[in-house]
Amino acid sequence: MMGAMIEGEEDPKTRKGNKYLRAALIEVAHSVCRSDNYLGAQYRRIAARKGRHRAAVAVAHSIMGIVYYLLTRKEDYKDLGSHYFEQRQQEAIVRQALRKLENLSFQAALSASQAS
Repeated sequence: MMGAMIEGEEDPKTRKGNKYLRAALIEVAHSVCRSDNYLGAQYRRIAARKGRHRAAVAVAHSIMGIVYYLLTRKEDYKDLGSHYFEQRQQEAIVRQALRKLENLSFQAALSASQAS
């Protein structure tokens, strides 16, 4: 049966809203896909797993969140950078490794190695 939803799966349609704003945001999200910034990195991460359209919708949603945040707080936009997700993942791996060592009754102290 086509179109039947699997339990726990979200409805793939976007919610009702301004169709012109939605189209503009999706277009902006597609234009961001090759840029070297946070939103471009987010698009590429999601597109690899879920496809280009879902990635565009997710980035459009992020853009709306950023716009709302900036307008309500009257702040300037500060980009997190295209390497944000890689750094975050690296930090998580280090924390998990330390926790595993401590669970095995080891004491660990880390220091960053200097690249030569």
